[in-house]
This record gives sequence, C-alpha cells and structure tokens, in this order.
Amino acid sequence: MANEKSENDFLPQLQKMLSNIKFGSITLIVQDGKVIQLEKNEKVRIK
Repeated sequence: MANEKSENDFLPQLQKMLSNIKFGSITLIVQDGKVIQLEKNEKVRIK
C-alpha cells in the first residue's frame, strides 16, 4: 500500500496547478507507468 500512496503524491501539486492557471496547459510526464514530472505552460493574454 505504501507504493500506492507514492504513485499519487503528485495529485496535491496537480490540484494546486489547476487552481492557479488561467490560460495554458499542464502536461504529465510518465515513465514506466508512473508520473515523474508535471509541466505548466501558462499563456498571458494581452488586451
């Protein structure tokens, strides 16, 4: 079960990224079936 928790350690960080982004994308990088990296690409709209 400890392994199962470590596989979901990225979820709080992902939720934080989702709540803070206005425009752009969030990419999950997966290796060997596990999320190893999160990338946020935020766009800024100039009016």
